[in-house]
Amino acid sequence: MIIKRTISKENIAKLTKVDFAGKIHVVETPQDAERAATYLKQFSLLGIDTETRPSFKKGHINKIALLQIATEKEAFLFRLNKTGLVLPLILLLENPRITKVGVSLKDDVPKLHECAPFQPRGIVELQEFVRPFGIQEMSLQKIYAILFAQKISKRQQLSNWEADSLTEPQQQYAAIDAWACLQIYNLLQELKASGDFEIEEINEQNV
Repeated sequence: MIIKRTISKENIAKLTKVDFAGKIHVVETPQDAERAATYLKQFSLLGIDTETRPSFKKGHINKIALLQIATEKEAFLFRLNKTGLVLPLILLLENPRITKVGVSLKDDVPKLHECAPFQPRGIVELQEFVRPFGIQEMSLQKIYAILFAQKISKRQQLSNWEADSLTEPQQQYAAIDAWACLQIYNLLQELKASGDFEIEEINEQNV
């Protein structure tokens, strides 16, 4: 496999859109959040992401509204604005034996601290993890496009994540963002183990 260093927005626009075919669980009560977090403890590898309702007022930033945690076949959308960061979720985030993979976690973790104090362990930041493979992009959309030649739609990114109920497009978007982190990590681990990849030369880039 030849890995591109970068990819343009124009080339991403030409790609087919990725869909999440797994089961999506929208978690809206503290009790359901505790049950879901307890269930997720059995997995050794999870993809994570967060969503925040956009603020169009200068200087004002809303608290995290959604924490997404994905396995290979399921995505759990924890509506933190309704459930809070319950103890089983905190213990999951602190568990060093469970690897949690995400993008821009250095930004997400401080925001999660606003919900409750915890010490994150077992965290893998994909922005750093992709560097040895020559990838110079920072966004999930571009990293995924480079590796899988599919487009993650960002249409729902600035939607209202504190709405009474999440729409189907919102659920898909949120699930994909966490699940895609898992797919990137798994593929790069396979390539690392096999050595079956080449980094595209700079003078041969086609971005």
